[in-house]
Amino acid sequence: MAKTSARQGTAPRNYPKGERRRAQIIEAAFTAFGQVGYRNASMVQLAAACDVSRAGLLHHFPTKESLLEAVLEERERQDDAHFFGSGAVNRDGLEYFASMIRLVAHNQANPLIVSLFAVLSGEATAADHPARPYFVARYERTRRQMQLAVDDLVRRDLLRPHVDASGLAADLIAFIDGLQIQWLLSPDAIDMPDHLRKLLRGLISVELP
Repeated sequence: MAKTSARQGTAPRNYPKGERRRAQIIEAAFTAFGQVGYRNASMVQLAAACDVSRAGLLHHFPTKESLLEAVLEERERQDDAHFFGSGAVNRDGLEYFASMIRLVAHNQANPLIVSLFAVLSGEATAADHPARPYFVARYERTRRQMQLAVDDLVRRDLLRPHVDASGLAADLIAFIDGLQIQWLLSPDAIDMPDHLRKLLRGLISVELP
């Protein structure tokens, strides 16, 4: 789901030098993992990409697994901060799905975010992949949060009559993930937020904010 200048940086200039360097390493790893995957990105390559020695890289991230964990945490932190920062969002089904469309639009403007998720989630299906526990937990959490939003719409009688709310969260996640793969392969033919909004209009009886 070439490094894009649209993606928000992780190293504000007012950070202490050590924090800036750490953020630069995470940024370089974000790019590398999104382009070639975790398996194919070496620590030597990552050190060269952010212009530090291998020893300097290991000072901040003693293992490749610790760097992967930092990349995944940073991606999720940005999503939460910009789109799901308020606990009220998860309780309001309409606002939750409106935020989901905004997140998908943001991702479409930042191809490496989509590429990172697609590459790493695919790799993480291997039983021995270090990111597997993260993605298992992330999908469980996302299904739970999305189902809470669906349940809120059910309570407010905002789902269309033909919609079966049971398991809808898993279906919607599958739709979004599949849409991301199609977009990565044919970015000029697929408008992800538009497709998602049209799908949700067929499920929800009122217009999203």
